[in-house]
Amino acid sequence: MIWNRLFGEFVDVIEWLDDSPNTLVWRFVRPGNEIKYGAKLTVREGQSAVFVHEGEIADVFGPGMYELQTQNLPILSTVQNWPHGFESPFKSEIYFFSMRRFTDLKWGTKNAVILRDPEFGPIRVRAFGTYVMRVGDPAVFLREIVGTDGHFTTEEITNQIRNIIVARFADAIAKAQIPILDLAGNYAQLSEFLTVKIAPELQVYGLELTKMLVENVSLPPTVEAALDTRSAAGVVGDLSRHLAYQTAQAMGQPVTGAATGVGIGAGIAMAQQTAAAVQAPRAPPALPVGGRRFHVAVDGAPQGPFGTDALRERAAAGALTRDSLVWTDGMAAWTPAGEVAELSGMFASTPPPLPQG
Repeated sequence: MIWNRLFGEFVDVIEWLDDSPNTLVWRFVRPGNEIKYGAKLTVREGQSAVFVHEGEIADVFGPGMYELQTQNLPILSTVQNWPHGFESPFKSEIYFFSMRRFTDLKWGTKNAVILRDPEFGPIRVRAFGTYVMRVGDPAVFLREIVGTDGHFTTEEITNQIRNIIVARFADAIAKAQIPILDLAGNYAQLSEFLTVKIAPELQVYGLELTKMLVENVSLPPTVEAALDTRSAAGVVGDLSRHLAYQTAQAMGQPVTGAATGVGIGAGIAMAQQTAAAVQAPRAPPALPVGGRRFHVAVDGAPQGPFGTDALRERAAAGALTRDSLVWTDGMAAWTPAGEVAELSGMFASTPPPLPQG
């Protein structure tokens, strides 16, 4: 133990070699927080060092090499305090800060945010994305957040930043006044708006929000299903054009040239008929009262349709005979009335013609 203390008295290089991906602040460790008089402080690119003496921030060092002496810092060499058992009454600490940008930090809404959309009215949305931050003011960050933490990582501050982002998200969308259906094409605009909105709040903690990205804003599954149905209805509404294009391709017409207009023109004509049939199906006829209704051929022209009661009256009057041709839905061709099961009984009770003379 004594050998380690003696060896520490002659260590004159103070530096930090950072090999971790998430360390924001690291405190240089010395026995009893004693810094040797004349020690060399090395601060590399992408780093800053904060010198704390007797609990107060004495100075902030940027990249470079510094010699710690009483001429520029209120430090007493520990060598001069051996009578105190290597316990110097002047305690000093050095905190190293990583000044690089920390990328791909996640944020997202735990619960849905209720917004008022100009088209759909009140609606619930969820959102997530990433952001980039860095230490902007090491002294403020040490004073406001780090305190005496000897190893401060991004995980210790990202939860607080995420809460700030989520708290401002609904307000930012409301002020941006971007409809929900237009958000996908305005993620960049929304990201810039949120960055400008939230960055000043992080500056209070000594942090700098350099970029914030909105990757997705999603709707509840039921609303998404309704939008899918609405989109499908829009596609069906333009079915004629879709069928025209497919018909022209099926006819083997080339993509370019004058024949294209001919092929597409023919396709459009066929597609319009098909689309009309698909979009406007024929309504079924009303159910007949008292049975099926028949058309009757009279002098080579169809008449009717007639119900069975009317046909029975015509049969009694002689206007309908067994040889009269009739037709109704479901029959392949005109058929003599006497051969139709529904009509043959009408003639059995019909008296024969009166004798002449």
